[in-house]
Amino acid sequence: MRPHLLVFVIAATVIAPACGDEKQEVVVRPAPIAPTSGSAAVAAGSGSGAEEGLDPDAPEWVPAENKKGAGRWKDTGVYLDGVPVGFLTFGELPISLKPIWVKKKTSENKRPGSNDPGWRWTQQRHYRFDEYFTAIGLDLTKIKEVHVFGPRLSNSLVVSGDDLRGKEAEEFRFRFGSNVFGKAIPAAPYQFGNGNIPDKISAVTVYMDKTPPTLERTGFFLEGVKQTGIPYFGDPLRGGIRVYLDDKLAMIIKRQDLDPAGAKTAPDGELRWNFVNELKAKGVDTSKVVELWVISNELRKDKLPGANLSGIEFEASSQAKGGVTLHDGDVSLKAKAIALHTRALDPAEIPVILPDDR
Repeated sequence: MRPHLLVFVIAATVIAPACGDEKQEVVVRPAPIAPTSGSAAVAAGSGSGAEEGLDPDAPEWVPAENKKGAGRWKDTGVYLDGVPVGFLTFGELPISLKPIWVKKKTSENKRPGSNDPGWRWTQQRHYRFDEYFTAIGLDLTKIKEVHVFGPRLSNSLVVSGDDLRGKEAEEFRFRFGSNVFGKAIPAAPYQFGNGNIPDKISAVTVYMDKTPPTLERTGFFLEGVKQTGIPYFGDPLRGGIRVYLDDKLAMIIKRQDLDPAGAKTAPDGELRWNFVNELKAKGVDTSKVVELWVISNELRKDKLPGANLSGIEFEASSQAKGGVTLHDGDVSLKAKAIALHTRALDPAEIPVILPDDR
């Protein structure tokens, strides 16, 4: 190769990535705050990690606590003054929270030679935010603001306490992308709060005692500092096995936080921890627990009696793929979340998947 051509090739190699970076910077710059119908795409962002597209059905499992970038926001946490108090998944909704059924047109195959319309009415589950907050034990009269984070933090819904307690709050709701699966999706009346209705929910922050951050053009700011995670907390919680006591988040089990010194080795070589001991270490009182429900595939499928609680052990091996395996004598159950109750639930309270949910 001739010398002057060699120089040109080297220069092009160095310059091309720089040009690509400059183009990417333009693509990911957040748009100014403006009311939206919630139909904006989730493709671009500001580099905070919330701005990337979210894929709740990724085919290859990666421990959620090890995810970065967009994966930081895969679990839709609810935080009170920076403290996690719940997660918006169908299986982890409070048992006392009931859906509001909304009629929806769904496409339907037409029979050959018929006058079928090609659609039918179905019912979709919606949940009111104010009723959700009450179900997890929050006092609505003390709430200053609620922030519903969108995939882009700059496109988030800000709701005042007065808005939350007003008449229009009946229409301030959320649902799930696949009715009983998928990412939580917000709904609100036109120009409710600040008028920004994102197409998906990355997190929900509630403020009672602490000063809410302000939403500016590029995201949330607290005392002049841009918030790239959860204000007063940091990176959003992700992964782990959430344990609820009477619908309130009591503990999160994470494999990397478990102390091997407190475990015993099972016959299969896996480490097992005593479930009650781990709860007590977190200050959780289990003395009045009547039932333990295993949550898997977004449903409460199996129940263990509270009388057996002290003898229940669990494994948190990598084979569980984000869950734990509970052992109660000869019974072994895989759980993605666990619900403890100090009263026996009526079978009618347990959510079931209906034909319209599929």
